[in-house]
Amino acid sequence: MSINTERDIEANMQIGPTDEGMVRIFIEADGVEIPMDFDPDEANEIAEEIMAAAQAARSLNT
Repeated sequence: MSINTERDIEANMQIGPTDEGMVRIFIEADGVEIPMDFDPDEANEIAEEIMAAAQAARSLNT
C-alpha cells in the first residue's frame, strides 16, 4: 500500500484542541476510532506539510 493507492473507504476526521493543551486529529471509519494527539509545535509541522502537499498537488493539475 502506498500514498497513491486509492481506497474506497469513507472516513470522518475531526481536528481540535484537547483540554490538556494538545491538538487531536480524530479519525473514525468502519467502527474504528483513531485519536492522534500532537503538541502544538508538532501540529504546526503537520499543517506545513499539508500545505506543501496541497501546493505540490496544485502544480500537478496546471
